[in-house]
Formats: sequence, C-alpha cells, structure tokens
Amino acid sequence: MFRLKALCAVALALLPSWLKLPLYRRLYGYRIGRGVRIGLSPFIGVRQCTIGDGVRIGSFNAFVHVEELHIGAHTRIGFLNLIRGGKRVGLGPYVTILRQNVFNAIVDGDFLEVVDSTLELGAGVAVSSGHWLDFSDRIVVGAHSIIGGRNSSFWTHNRQRTRTIIVGAHCYLGSEIRVAPGVEVPPLCIVALGSVLAGRLEPARSLIGGNPAVVLRPLKERDLYLVCRKTRTDLPDELARADLPEDLGQLAAGTPPNEAAEGAEAI
Repeated sequence: MFRLKALCAVALALLPSWLKLPLYRRLYGYRIGRGVRIGLSPFIGVRQCTIGDGVRIGSFNAFVHVEELHIGAHTRIGFLNLIRGGKRVGLGPYVTILRQNVFNAIVDGDFLEVVDSTLELGAGVAVSSGHWLDFSDRIVVGAHSIIGGRNSSFWTHNRQRTRTIIVGAHCYLGSEIRVAPGVEVPPLCIVALGSVLAGRLEPARSLIGGNPAVVLRPLKERDLYLVCRKTRTDLPDELARADLPEDLGQLAAGTPPNEAAEGAEAI
C-alpha cells in the first residue's frame, strides 16, 4: 500500500504546478493559497496540509508521513530537503530552507514518555544546508533565528528518553554545532561554530561557545546588529521588528551601529 501511495504521489508531483495544485485541493483536501509554485516534490502520507500565498518549493524535496503540515506565506524551500514524520510541522511566514536538510521524527519510537513530535520554525527563520533536526520530541526555533553554515545536528532523544529543544528568537547558530536533548538557548544569542550544547543556557544577548558550551561574553552592539537585521530583504518591517525589544528595533532595518550613530550626530 505504501509503495502504491508513493508512486501516486510521485506521479502527481511530476505535473506542472498549474495542474497539480487543483488536484491536491480536490483529491487530498489540501488548502493552498495563491501564487504557489511546487517543483518535483512529492507529498506522501501527509494527512493535512495548508500552504500560504506565494510559497515556492523547489524540486527533489519530500514530505513523508506528516500528520499536519503548515507552510506559511512566502516561505522558500530549495531542493533535496526531507521532512518526515511527526504530528505537526509548522513553518512560519517568510521561512527559508535552502538544501540537503533533514527534518526527521522517529515514527512509533519506543520512548518511555509521551512525546510531542512537532517542529515549529518561527517567522523569518533561515536554515542553510546539510543540517539534521530530529524532532521526535518538540523543536521550537524562534522567529528570525538562523541555523547557519553546514552539518549541525539537533537531537531530542537518547535511546528511550526525550526532551524538547527551544531556540529563542533572533539567534545565530554557526556551523557544525551539536544540540543535545533539553537545550534552551535564550533570545538574541550567537552560538559559535563547533559548539556542543547541553542544558539551559542564559542570559540572553550572549556569545555561546565551547564543548561543553558556556556563555563566553555579552554581545556587543555590532554583534546584536547581526542577529537583529532581516533574514530576507522582502521581509516586511513590522514582521522583522515584532520580536525585538524596543531598544533594538532600529537594527532590524539593517543599518550598522556605527552608521546609525554617524547619522544621529549629523541630524
């Protein structure tokens, strides 16, 4: 039965967007907005699906056995990404996922606790290339955070126990980091490349790094500019500032601190 469903899904994915989108709506009951474009990317065993206006999904992605899939407006998904399993995958508006990423939840895992297998990427989140996010238990990445570089991994379980991972808004996580079950990263932080994260880290506005990772120092103004600026140029200003403290709102516009100061003196 699974093979038959997979073959049907691939056959449907081969059709051009203008033809397959009405079929997704009619045959599967998917709710798909206007101006959506989907390449050769099959939806296999996705029970409920909502796709917002202006979404772009490239080719050779696969959405497999997701109970509820929500893709916010103007999200961009590149190619060769796998989203598999879980009760819910929620991608906020203006999310960007580039290529060769795996978002995987273990189906029918032998866990001791009741798990909440959900993945939530907030508005404007960016995920670059080659990362692995295990959301057998819940992963929440706050709005406008960036999982940058390559080859980072997030793990919500060991052999039989699970814990949630939470990353605050406006964080930057560098290449090849390792995130253990139960990690909490506060908002407005930078995690240095190669870091190994375990437990709860605080306070906000910190540079985090090392193995095991610790807070190295508070972020300076030039650092905060990097995590506050827009993750995409087409991101609306009001959305870019929605999760920022009042004292950092100007940095979302992308003006470096020294230029802002010079402009203030000139006025």
